[in-house]
Amino acid sequence: MFGIGFQEIIVIALVVLLLFGGKKIPELMKGLGKGVRSFKDGMNGKEDASETVEEKK
Repeated sequence: MFGIGFQEIIVIALVVLLLFGGKKIPELMKGLGKGVRSFKDGMNGKEDASETVEEKK
């Protein structure tokens, strides 16, 4: 994988942990997951669930 070994991955993970802290990383991953899901839904032509609920009212 791009010439990156196990030791390099551990060093990168430690640097990220030091920069963001242990409590902030889950929040970042949650936001990233929502962004990826939104992107995939947009590519598939699906509308946002909150928009469809508002339209039904």
